[in-house]
Amino acid sequence: MRRILLFSGLFLGLGAVLAAFGIGVIGGGSAALAAQPEPWQWTFQPAATPVMENVTQFNNFLLYVVTIITLFVFGLMGYTMWRFRASANPTPSKTSHNTLIEVVWTIIPIVILVVIAVPSFRLLSHVRAIPEAGITVKAVGYQWYWGYEYPDHGDFAFDSLMLEDGERGAQPRLLATDTALVVPVDTNVRLLVTAADVIHSWAMPSFGVKMDAVPGKINEVWFRVNKTGTYYGQCSELCGIRHAFMPIRVDVVSQKKFKAWLKEAQREYGAAFPHTIKLANIETK
Repeated sequence: MRRILLFSGLFLGLGAVLAAFGIGVIGGGSAALAAQPEPWQWTFQPAATPVMENVTQFNNFLLYVVTIITLFVFGLMGYTMWRFRASANPTPSKTSHNTLIEVVWTIIPIVILVVIAVPSFRLLSHVRAIPEAGITVKAVGYQWYWGYEYPDHGDFAFDSLMLEDGERGAQPRLLATDTALVVPVDTNVRLLVTAADVIHSWAMPSFGVKMDAVPGKINEVWFRVNKTGTYYGQCSELCGIRHAFMPIRVDVVSQKKFKAWLKEAQREYGAAFPHTIKLANIETK
């Protein structure tokens, strides 16, 4: 029993060291990535919101736990096969149970699950608790593009379609769009998500946001981007033959540039999209 506990302790220590090394590699390598998928990428995109920062930290914490458990299990299996091999134990042990070991392997998993559950529920609460929004935007999924509405700023709307290779210029392939969702930096954005035909999903990895767009239902999610720039995402729910050609582009700009863009967008899209909706023979605009 003492040998087993000592052997287990050595592997737990080794697991902690390797997990720390792995987290260092992940954390150190992510800074060079852009806000879009990269070839051979095996980590998250750099976090651009507080939510995604918390998701990354929780993922790193789980890496510790999973690495230690994995090394412990494989180490214990290896030690058991070596210690109780047939050549060293010609007479097999007839032990049927060990009360201490049974208590330990019941209590330790419970403790591990509790340790994982506490930060998990805290993160979930942070994601679901939508703060007071500085701006509200509505995203509508269509086969196979996205439409955006700004109900708090003149109720104008526009569509965002993927650009073909000959039109995209310097934008990344299969992620370039003719227009973008534009939001101000350091502002709580409330995003209303729905669909007009089939189920879609509005997903922006660097924001830590993924929300299903369901016909006849409005879901909501929020984000607060702390860095200006262009961010790319995609529809993340199989929605038909051109599902892979339904990119999302978000331009995060300063407050000054956002106000200037709003004026231009209201002039360009306000008249083009009157958005007349008929509900139960009652026409509203």
